[in-house]
Amino acid sequence: MKPATWIRLAALVIVVLAIEAACRLGFVSELTMVPPSDMVIGLVGVLRSGEMRGEIATTLEGIALAASGSVIVGFLLGAGLHALPRVRASLDPVLATYYAIPTFIFYPMFIVFFGMNRIPIIIIGFMFAFVAMMTSTMNGLDRVAPVLLRSARMFRMGKAATIARIVLPAAAPYLFNGVKLAVAYAFVGVLGAEFILSGSGVGYEIAFAFNGFDNQRMYALILLVVVVVATVNGLLLNRERALLRRRGA
Repeated sequence: MKPATWIRLAALVIVVLAIEAACRLGFVSELTMVPPSDMVIGLVGVLRSGEMRGEIATTLEGIALAASGSVIVGFLLGAGLHALPRVRASLDPVLATYYAIPTFIFYPMFIVFFGMNRIPIIIIGFMFAFVAMMTSTMNGLDRVAPVLLRSARMFRMGKAATIARIVLPAAAPYLFNGVKLAVAYAFVGVLGAEFILSGSGVGYEIAFAFNGFDNQRMYALILLVVVVVATVNGLLLNRERALLRRRGA
């Protein structure tokens, strides 16, 4: 590993040990936080018992649907707006202020349309994520060098070949960044909706443990979320670095 990676790992270990010591020595009340070692023990117990298997599967399925839908729809809308500059200019103020809108306020309306099921939760996750993919798509297409497009015309490449061989590879880093953001926002949207509005899923279980003052279970589930998010983000980051290495960046 690189020296910077070792430094980050050492800093993380120091922070975890400091929190462990503060909890064990009584500087932090158990009503506020349990020691990290107890979080790990609680997480192992939850996973070993299998009681959370259905809730974890429900949450991951919702995140996967929200993320995949947002990537597809965000890419198509971003490409469409890039091809329609006037429409894009008229929508720029809306896109600039989109994340100032609390998406959760639409939940009652979604219940009316789709019923008391998982669909409203997935839609909220989708709404959190698709704009990030859309804006990344537009940014990536904006940064395709004009000389590449002129070269394609010079070699008499068709439109489909130009998109497949020049436009998409040139915009790939920005598109991949949009995928990373979409996945992250899907996690935030789905887990947040479960925590506030749902009656199932990991977010709901965290809220239930919080309301019941079951700190060990609550922090165990929070640790589970952190581990899953860090793993997914690490896999996407490694894929992005491999892509950049192939591009010589």
